[in-house]
Amino acid sequence: MAVVAGVDFGTLSVRVSLVDSERGLLASAIAEYPLHRKREDPEYATQSHDDHMRALAAATREVVRKSAVPADQILAIALDTTGSSVIPVGRNLHPLDDYYLWCDHRAKAEAAEITAAAHREKLAAIDWCGGVYSSEWGFSKLLHWLRHNPGKRSQFESAFEHCDMVAATLCGITDAKQVKRSICAMGHKWLWNASLGGLPPEDFLIKVDPLFAGVREKLNGEYATSDKLAGRLSPYWAEKLGLKPGIPIPVGAFDAHWDAIGAGCRSEDIVNVVGTSTCIIGITPSVQLVPGVCGVVQGSVHPQRTGIEAGLSAVGDIFQSIAARAGTDVSTLTKGLDKYRPGQTGLLRITWDNGDRTVLVNPNLRGITFGWNLQTTAQDELFAAIEGTALHTRVILDRMEQHGVIVRRVINAGGIPQKNDVLNQVYANVLGRPVLVPAGNVVSLGSAIFAFLAAGVFKTVEEAQDKICPAYKVFQPEISAKAVYEELYAFYSKIYFAFGRPQSAEFGNVLPGLIQLSESAHADAAH
Repeated sequence: MAVVAGVDFGTLSVRVSLVDSERGLLASAIAEYPLHRKREDPEYATQSHDDHMRALAAATREVVRKSAVPADQILAIALDTTGSSVIPVGRNLHPLDDYYLWCDHRAKAEAAEITAAAHREKLAAIDWCGGVYSSEWGFSKLLHWLRHNPGKRSQFESAFEHCDMVAATLCGITDAKQVKRSICAMGHKWLWNASLGGLPPEDFLIKVDPLFAGVREKLNGEYATSDKLAGRLSPYWAEKLGLKPGIPIPVGAFDAHWDAIGAGCRSEDIVNVVGTSTCIIGITPSVQLVPGVCGVVQGSVHPQRTGIEAGLSAVGDIFQSIAARAGTDVSTLTKGLDKYRPGQTGLLRITWDNGDRTVLVNPNLRGITFGWNLQTTAQDELFAAIEGTALHTRVILDRMEQHGVIVRRVINAGGIPQKNDVLNQVYANVLGRPVLVPAGNVVSLGSAIFAFLAAGVFKTVEEAQDKICPAYKVFQPEISAKAVYEELYAFYSKIYFAFGRPQSAEFGNVLPGLIQLSESAHADAAH
């Protein structure tokens, strides 16, 4: 028997789970922290490092209390986080500002400039992240911060992804050069590629903006996969968390990537980690570059395999917003959806409420719903939104397969699939293949697997998965439903590319134009 702590930092809360190598999950505890939004700026989303650390300490102490496991028997702790969630730091890793959270899209202009420069300068790394750099990613956010915080530039020492910052904090590391950087985070979001010499060259970054001068050096350090140690728990944070000092902490990663491992992802599997947004994570035995995906990175999911990432910028967020507008909650609004038939609402919902992460990589989009009538209900829209997220997922999987990525199994993980059978059945029908759903919650289970590796309890990821991962509930596609969704998919694809591509002369400027008008109106009101 061996016990470890697996930690998952989500968008609104942190979950800490204690997992036994023989008995599996023993207990979990959750602590929340605020997400800072601005009504006048829908692109704004930040969080505080101090809030994160307070919540981590509270949840860890609570789970130890609930489980009654003696603190000195917890052998390791591993942490995953959202990303790209970026924090600029000064001396001694002191935060100079809050995190730019993954869903902060203020850096749209910076992302477009990086993309244009990468193609103009023929930067090879851009092809490894789908050909378009995103406002959700590291360099975009850092450049936005540098441009908008001139008074803090002289204090700037480095910038970190949340997973690296929290691990370094727990280890008591105060020298930015000594912080281990996650290959998962830096490979998918910062154009880092070992075969291309690491980060983009200094001269390229300066061509994007002279404010990047010296930044490459400040981001240097040891880049590592999650089978390596970030360090060991410091006495100070051991006391705060109620754990034993000196236990190992592996290099962290993004929540979706480790959720995929916790869901049992193996080579040639695709995992839809469905939550606030959806991250689509795959493990492939060979390198296949795919236009529009969020990165192809060796060692990002499984330390010895190539990881591929794509996703939807909003899923659970959309469901929640529909329920909120109706004055209810998602759970209540979901009741009765199992009676809905494919296409019966007459609605076609394009789920761009938070922009498009894949395959268009276009933040200047907003949700569209076709087919409203005077009798349409909020429940109709919710069902259409579920269909819309499934249809968007099919666009992504089709793009992957067109470029040689083999999809052997589709697994629905994350917080939503375990409690929404309607969603899983719709996905099976839309994708035209079985959808596997873990029978138990896998959030923070991937973290536990890497904690077991750090503690030496298991030798391989696969050995740990065989022991820890839950069995699957399987949703088979229904033949009649599949036929309807083939027709809906033809409509969806046509609208998706017609409205989503800026170069589309007929409709490509409609949604960006509406956003610009809205932003101008807010700016005028502010003055």
